[in-house]
Amino acid sequence: MNSLDSNRFEVCYRPGISLEELLKVVEDYHVLVFRGRLKIGKEVVDRGVNLKVLARYGIGLDNVDVEYAVKRGIAVVNAPKASAVSVAELTLALMLVVFRRLYDVIHEVKGGGWPKGKYIGRELYGKRLGVVGFGKIGSRVAHYANAFGMKILVYDIRDVSQEVAELGGKQVEFEELMSEADVISLHVPLTPLTWRMINDRSLSMMRDGGVLVNTSRGEVIDTHALLKHIDRLGGAALDVLEQEPPKDEHLWRLIKHPKIVVTPHIGAETEEALDRIAEELARNIVEAVIWA
Repeated sequence: MNSLDSNRFEVCYRPGISLEELLKVVEDYHVLVFRGRLKIGKEVVDRGVNLKVLARYGIGLDNVDVEYAVKRGIAVVNAPKASAVSVAELTLALMLVVFRRLYDVIHEVKGGGWPKGKYIGRELYGKRLGVVGFGKIGSRVAHYANAFGMKILVYDIRDVSQEVAELGGKQVEFEELMSEADVISLHVPLTPLTWRMINDRSLSMMRDGGVLVNTSRGEVIDTHALLKHIDRLGGAALDVLEQEPPKDEHLWRLIKHPKIVVTPHIGAETEEALDRIAEELARNIVEAVIWA
C-alpha cells in the first residue's frame, strides 16, 4: 500500500495473528485494527513506519501505548459508546445470578436434581448499589438498577452529583461507598489510579454479605485479597480477570470458589454491540485517515 485513500481501503484480515507475526508485516499497513489480546507497545509502533491509525475494536485502550503512538503522529481510536448497553445488561444479569443463586440452581437441575427450597435467594429491590465510575456504562447500570428499586451510591473523580441526584441517589467518597453499599459494581478504565483499587484495605470496608461485580478490567481487583475475603461476602461476579485465559493457580482457586461466578469477558459479545462497534470504529477510522 503506497498511498492512503480514505475512499478505498484494501483490507487484510488476520485473526489470531501473533505479536511476532505482526511485527514482521506491520510496516506494510497504514491502519491497524486489533482487539484486547494484542499488546500494542513501542515495538509495534516503531516497526509500523507507515502507520497512521491504531484502531481498538472495543472500549479499553489499556493494551495500547497511547502516549507513545500519539508522539509518533499516529491517531488512536476506539468505539467507546457502542457496547455500553450490552455491558450494562450483563452487569445486572450477574447481580441477579449471584443474588438468586441461579448458577447453583441451574447446574443442579441440569444434573437431574430438583432443588426447590434449597437455594433461598435475595432481591435487588431496596438494596444499595455502589457504582464505581459513572461513565457511559456505569451511568446506564445505575439507571437500570434504579428501575429495579435499588438505592444508588456513586463514586467518581468527576462531579456527577446532579446526574446522580436525578436518580434519587447521591455521590459519595470511595470509602463511604465501599462500607455502605450492598452491591458494588466497577466501571472504571485501567489506570495507575485504578490498578488494584479493590484490595485488602477496600475489601475490609465491605459489609458482610456484600456482593462485588466487575465488568471493567481484571487488574482493578487484587484477586489474592478477594480470595481472602470472599467467605464472609455474599459473592462476586467477574467478567474480567487480570489474566485471560487464566493460568495461575490462585485464579483457578478463585474461579472454582462456590461464591464466585466468572464469565470469559463477554460484556460486549452481543450481536447488537458487535455491529455498533464495527460501525462506530469504521467511522472513527475514516475520520482519522482524513485528518492524517
